[in-house]
Amino acid sequence: MITLKTKDEIEKMHKAGRLLASCHKEIRKLIKPGVTTAYIDQFVDRYLAEHGATPEQKGYKGYQYATCASVNDVICHGFPGPYELKDGDIVTIDMVVNLDGWLADSAWSYAVGNVSPVADKLLKVTKESMYRGIEKAVIGNRIGDISHAIQTYAESQGFSVVRDFIGHGLGRSIHEEPQVPHYGPPGRGPRLKEGMTITIEPMLNVGAYHTKVDADGWTARTIDGSLSAQYEHTIAITADGPLILTEQDPIS
Repeated sequence: MITLKTKDEIEKMHKAGRLLASCHKEIRKLIKPGVTTAYIDQFVDRYLAEHGATPEQKGYKGYQYATCASVNDVICHGFPGPYELKDGDIVTIDMVVNLDGWLADSAWSYAVGNVSPVADKLLKVTKESMYRGIEKAVIGNRIGDISHAIQTYAESQGFSVVRDFIGHGLGRSIHEEPQVPHYGPPGRGPRLKEGMTITIEPMLNVGAYHTKVDADGWTARTIDGSLSAQYEHTIAITADGPLILTEQDPIS
């Protein structure tokens, strides 16, 4: 069942989202060769604690970390650890913030040092595809209109869209209805209504869209070893259009 949020509830999620966005701005300063993904994870854990919040995915189905840290061919759910970022890497840091019982969710892909032209294009197109999906998140449209906008733009730029991991509703629980695919035909799925709060989080690959999961049961990779990137915002459907609850403005 899709739970519609009141304006007050959306503001509580927005407060969590503003904290999450501020954390990503701090992460941006840490991204450089030699930094480990464990260091970034520990920073996030401390930062949220200092601001009265907790990382919602820590403990979720046994997951042990404050963030997911996905490097290069890792699509999502990568474990933070001793890996030292290298010049030319791309790394996606994904987190869910719980502030006073309300959640916000945002992933961001970062270039480490000087990346290849292909990696640079992948980052730009993935981010743009997310914003093109957000543009369709208006009252009266359907979920499929978001999905179609993302897929058509991403594929027009030569990238594939991951099918196995999708966006979702969000509020007090980490995964709520509706599901939000990033591919498919327009005009299908639930109709968007005022008060819906969802994530839009396309994952794009340089190669095939197919995935494989490591033996740890979490780490999802591209099946062909190609690069993958992801950008994610939590948004609310409002009478004034989509409200991005995790916007990093003026740094996007």
